[in-house]
Amino acid sequence: MKTISATELKARCLNVVENVPPEGLAITKRGKVVARLFPEKQNIMRFHGSAPGIIQGDIMSTGIKWNAES
Repeated sequence: MKTISATELKARCLNVVENVPPEGLAITKRGKVVARLFPEKQNIMRFHGSAPGIIQGDIMSTGIKWNAES
């Protein structure tokens, strides 16, 4: 995986983002990796949790039944 310093990324951001290598890019600060940047894959879920079957039940409910009139 190639690396780039945060300072260099800041200076060349648009060019770097447009040309992210397929294996990704490690972003370093003072020689330590602080983040990784990967190109978007075309065959992955568009949004986290958007695949059918991952979320089950009513996400707006706690699962506890109660009566507001009592």
